[in-house]
Amino acid sequence: MQLGVNVPNFGPGTDPGVLREWARITEGLGFDLLMVSDHVAVTPDVAERYPEPFYEPFTTLSWLAGLTTRLRLGTTVLVLPYRHPLLVARMAANLNQLSSGRFVLGVGTGWARQEFDALGVPFTARGRLTDEYLGALRDAWHTEIGDGTVPIPVWVGGHSEAAIRRTVRFGDAWHPLRLSLPQMRSVLTNHSLPAFAPRIALRMTGTPVDGRERPAGVGTIEQILDDLDQLRLLGADTVVLDPYHGDPEETRRPHAAWQALTAVATHWRTPS
Repeated sequence: MQLGVNVPNFGPGTDPGVLREWARITEGLGFDLLMVSDHVAVTPDVAERYPEPFYEPFTTLSWLAGLTTRLRLGTTVLVLPYRHPLLVARMAANLNQLSSGRFVLGVGTGWARQEFDALGVPFTARGRLTDEYLGALRDAWHTEIGDGTVPIPVWVGGHSEAAIRRTVRFGDAWHPLRLSLPQMRSVLTNHSLPAFAPRIALRMTGTPVDGRERPAGVGTIEQILDDLDQLRLLGADTVVLDPYHGDPEETRRPHAAWQALTAVATHWRTPS
């Protein structure tokens, strides 16, 4: 099982130098994947949690591809209805080629109604548009890229029944965000999915965190390592650790996240 990191590509403490350091530390600690988020118009509902500057994911990952050699690079998640699917297909294919096949396209339907309004995209149609655009992506890659190109893995976010159906129909992996272990286990028990690549929190505490609905990745280092073991046993191919907890001021203090990632990297060993 591989481990990835969701890197904040937004917020008052984020700039090119900080992004470069995130990439250096993520690759240096031996993580396998670096992922970033997506917003186009930083409307008030977005800015409350993900304020500017917000670095556009395809641009940011293209730059980071030139600064790294081994890391896979991806989106967690690209809001698919925000862009024409043929544009996404071309940008994703180019990024995959320029990074020597290291790109992972995580996609979702989106949640920020004001942002949809600003972009002129109907919020209530976001599920239907996501399905249509995923089909268009697959068709475009099949007809335009040709044989010999490394396939682009598509991870589908969300945990609704519609998201599960979308994963089965279009996805290479189910990519749920910040669920508890019982929630993920229930979905995996009741559905046959192509693969499993969750994004979980990374919030390290000094004392154990109790409760059945404790989000995976929250607790002592022992609890977090056990969560990773449980996810491995559930069949996870990759687990993405998300050290951002929702306060934009955290982006001014990335060292706390880097220390937590160092602890996980030091103690985690995938059983052979």
